Amino acid sequence: MAWDDDDNIQKGPWKKQDQPPDLEEVLKKIKNWFSKSGISGIILIVLVVLAMIAYSCFYTIQPGEVGIVQRFGKFVRLATSGANFKFPAGIEKVTKVKEQYVYTEEFGIRTLRAGIRTQYAADRQFLGESLMLTGDLNCALVPWVVQYRIGDPYKFLFKVRNVTETLRDLSEAIMRRVVGDRSINEVITERLEIAATAKNDLQLALNDAETGISIVNLELKKTTVPEPVQPSFNEVNQALQEKEKTIYQAREAYNKVIPEARGDAERMIKDAEGYALERINRAKGDASRFENLWKEYSKAKDVTRRRLYLETMEDVVPKLGTKYILDPEQSSLLPLLDLGQKGGPQK
Repeated sequence: MAWDDDDNIQKGPWKKQDQPPDLEEVLKKIKNWFSKSGISGIILIVLVVLAMIAYSCFYTIQPGEVGIVQRFGKFVRLATSGANFKFPAGIEKVTKVKEQYVYTEEFGIRTLRAGIRTQYAADRQFLGESLMLTGDLNCALVPWVVQYRIGDPYKFLFKVRNVTETLRDLSEAIMRRVVGDRSINEVITERLEIAATAKNDLQLALNDAETGISIVNLELKKTTVPEPVQPSFNEVNQALQEKEKTIYQAREAYNKVIPEARGDAERMIKDAEGYALERINRAKGDASRFENLWKEYSKAKDVTRRRLYLETMEDVVPKLGTKYILDPEQSSLLPLLDLGQKGGPQK
């Protein structure tokens, strides 16, 4: 090659000061060091191997974690937090699982920046996860988030091959079923109820699959409709609002007129009942008075007849005003000079 000569060695990628060390020289130096220190290479190798084996026998489990110990691939025990001992590597293996950590799976969205105001990326590649068909045959975008913990580490590691994919498939299937049983308006306005129903159904499905997952929370994000149908959907919502407004106004007029009419009807009925009671009582009183008079009249008819006549005349005559009764046989009007004076003679 062009770099084999001495001149090109200085200019090539392997300069003299950058040349790799000679392996034979390195082995020679190590052998000389072993011979000087009095330790053979085999003993040193054995010590190094023993140190590595001893190091692999001890491990630490942090708080909130649990260790799954396998012996030749078979589960044997759980290790709690703190320092623990196991057989060397190759015999026993420890897998650490975070029991208290809350894992998150997002559907239809992806978190860009978490915080007080979390920012999400709703890319078109996630549209298939959130696009669903409602019970009234409308399309809706329903993004949601599932938060979970590992409740049973043994089932989480050994019962299901891919727990995360199983969780996502079950969550999507259950959410589509729950949304498919409701109308578009219910999907938009009843997010808490839908989330609670989906959470319970998802937990039951995960328990049946023996995933070892415990659902902490299932939250529905803002549900909308796809952009192509957004204008039509807005028109429908406006028409529904107008309908609700008209119904509310009709109910308001009904609640104002009907109670007033009912009140007037009740008042008229009460007045009629009072008038009827008054007339009945008066009639009963008149009948009783007539019966009493008849009893007295039966005892003394002449006296009672005269008394009734006089009482009647006493009641009627004052209402007739001033009257002058003249005797047709009277020849002179002199005795009538005091006519009109109080106490004057009246015949």
